Parts: sequence; C-alpha cells; structure tokens
Amino acid sequence: MGQTNEQAQIAAFQEDKIVQEGIGHLRKLISMKSIFAQQIGLLEVATYLKNLFESAGAEVILDQSHTAPFVMARFAATVPNAKTLIFYNHYDTVPADSDQIWLKGQPFELTMDETHMYGRGVDDDKGHITARLSALQSYQAKNDGQLPVNVIFIMEGAEESASVDLDKYLVKYKDQLSGADLLIWEQGHRNALNQLEIAGGNKGIVTFDVSVQSAELDIHSSYGGVIDSASWYLLSGLQSLRSPDGRVLVDGLYDQVQEPNEQELALVEEFALTSPENLTEIYSLTLPTLLEERKAFLKRLYFEPSITIEGLSTGYLGQGVKTIIPAQASAKMEIRLVPDLDPQDVLDKVRKQLVKNGFDRVQVDFTLGIKSYRSDMTAPAIAKVIELAKKLTVDGVSVLPTSPGTGPMHTVFHALQVQIAGFGLGNANSRDHAGDENVKIADYYSHVQLIEELIASYE
Repeated sequence: MGQTNEQAQIAAFQEDKIVQEGIGHLRKLISMKSIFAQQIGLLEVATYLKNLFESAGAEVILDQSHTAPFVMARFAATVPNAKTLIFYNHYDTVPADSDQIWLKGQPFELTMDETHMYGRGVDDDKGHITARLSALQSYQAKNDGQLPVNVIFIMEGAEESASVDLDKYLVKYKDQLSGADLLIWEQGHRNALNQLEIAGGNKGIVTFDVSVQSAELDIHSSYGGVIDSASWYLLSGLQSLRSPDGRVLVDGLYDQVQEPNEQELALVEEFALTSPENLTEIYSLTLPTLLEERKAFLKRLYFEPSITIEGLSTGYLGQGVKTIIPAQASAKMEIRLVPDLDPQDVLDKVRKQLVKNGFDRVQVDFTLGIKSYRSDMTAPAIAKVIELAKKLTVDGVSVLPTSPGTGPMHTVFHALQVQIAGFGLGNANSRDHAGDENVKIADYYSHVQLIEELIASYE
C-alpha cells in the first residue's frame, strides 16, 4: 500500500536539507523566551533573527527605537522592475507559566513525535518565520540564487501585547515598504476538514478596566439589605451593557458598523465551520450558545461587535467565610470591533451608556485598542494565492473575508496600503496560547511548498 499524502510530506520534510536546517533555527528560537508582557528576551531573539537573515543573504535592519525591537530583512529581486512581496511575522510569544499543562515536552523546547512538533511559538509565530525563510532559500537553491520578486520580512516583538509601537516603525520605513503587491499575514490554520483557510481580515479590539469604590472600607454584611456593595453595583452596571442574547447595548454602536457585503456573507456561509454544536464539543460547554440559528450565529461571530468580561475581582475569596460587603470591585473587559469602529470612540460610548443607565460611579480606564480590517478577497494578488493553494492543497481551501480573532492588520494596511492575505501552517487543534501548542509536520512542509510556489508565480 502506498504512502498517504501526510506520510509523503513527512518523508519529504525529513529529507529536505534546507528545511532541516530551518528546523535547527526553529529549535533555537523556541528555546529563547521572547515575551513582551514580561519584558523577557526581546533583543536577544531580534538579534538572533538579524544574524539568521543576514546569513541567508538579506539586507537587515534591527531597529531598537522602541521597547520591542523591529527586524526588517530585504531580499532583492534579480530582475528589473520586480514587484514586492512582504511577510509580516512576530517573534514574541505569550507566556507558558505554571497555569498551563504541557504533556508533550517542555514549552520552551521543540519536541517532535512521528507527526507533530510542539513548543511555545511553533505555530504562533516562530514556526512561520523559519518555514517562510526556508521556502525562499529553497527557491534560490533551485534557481542559481535568483529571485523574481523582492521579498521583505518584517518581524515585530509586541504582537501579543497589541503591537505596541508597530505603527511608529511602519511610518519610519514606509518608503521601503509601500507599493508592495501583497502582504502575507503572520499565520493561519487548516480547519477541521483539513482545508487550508485563507483569511483576509480580522476583528479589532478595545480592552478596558472597570472599577467601583463604594466605601472607604469593607462593611459588615449584616447591613446587606440596606447598603449597596461595590460588587452588586459593578455587576449590575456590566449587565446593563449586554442583552441576554449577547448583543452589545451601547447607544450608537451599531450605527457605525460596516455591514458585510453579499460576497463576504456568501464566503462565510460556504466555508465557515464554526457552529454552536462545534463549540459545544470543543469546549465541553455546559451553557447554551447565545445564538443557535446558523446565519445569525455566523454574522455575529464574523461581522458584529461583542462584549466580554475577561475577569472579575471583588471581596473575600480566601478559605472559610468572611461576612463582608465589599468596598471595592473591578473587572477586565473587552469589546471586539468590526470595521469603522474606533476603539476610543467605542469606549467613550461605553462611559456615556453607563452614566445613562444609572451607573456613573463605575470608573472606566482604557488599556489597549486595535481597529478592525477586512480585505477584498477578489483583489488579483489574493486571487492568485487562492488559485495556487487550490492546486497544491489536497483537501481544498476555505476562503474567509475575515476571522473572529484580532491582530494589527488595520495598522499595517493603514500605513502601507497593501492587500493582505493570511494563511499558515497551523491546524484545527494547534492550541495557540495553550499547553501543547503544536503544528503537524506535514502542514509545516506544505506551507514551505506553497510559499515557494508563490515566489515562483512572480517569474
């Protein structure tokens, strides 16, 4: 019996000297912690990338003007009047602390079994950096070092913390980056049907802290029937911002929402696999989803804002009982945004809504904000990627105009005015940000092949 496609890809992966050299670099990158939230290892990893890309023949800039160093590596085309292809990636990761369980090796070690690779950043996002560099090197090795297109890698170190200062770097290097034909986003996944997802946008976000101080000190709970508490007050205020079915109850918010067009709705209807049943199975939900009807569910997920309580803190949570009325309560909040919603404007509306609803004592403090972006999936450069992927992907492709997740796509598009498409080497269970983050070996190698073919398409 012959090999399956996955087995054939794994065998080719193991025999490919350029890819195996890249895996050696990936092993080193994963072992080097680079966590913006903890201010660990950013310059060290940026310097490693600078040296790696210089060794590969790129002209490299390592800019330390801001907290997270910015790395830009340029490979010049060997033909006149060549177009430019940009890869956007990030070298920072989320932490992997004791709150996460890793069964497949240690988080900051690249662990491999027969079919998968594991490690913090193997998918999000260090694995994409090494795979794409290997693809470029593979093309050059087969073509006497030639390149039909200028290729620029831009790599930031704060993506997991709202891409702090990325806009400043993009402005600084705008002249070198503007006019590109296409920008390939940091990552992407195959869905549960093993189709390669090609997405053209993402949601934005505004996060904020809310707090209430109801008294100078905690009060004996015998007064609970006559004295309000910070806890009840804050919970009531937050509840007033959301309907039972999850709609955001903030005046004027939906008036500014950019509605999806017919093509965008049709793409989601055809290719989106997420469903109430799917989420219930994946997360073992014990509460029902807020929407059950498919079209309404998908429209909310992809094209409408949502509000979430990320965490709550109030009162006594220690051992035993402490009969008090808490004097303080706080929460961390987020609202996911869609195109035409501005983070600061949305937060201003939230403040006004709380006052209107009778909760003027709730203090609202901005923490971070990113606008939303949605690509034109019919743009020629993106259409070319889709056709290439269809030819090279055994199980087909899934084309989505946006994703429910968040990233700095709007920041990049606003600065560079370049078409953006996102696809990558992840799978439906890559477990980004969780324990046992992983990619399939076959998917890693398939991504190398697709990027190599994308470069070749500019011949």
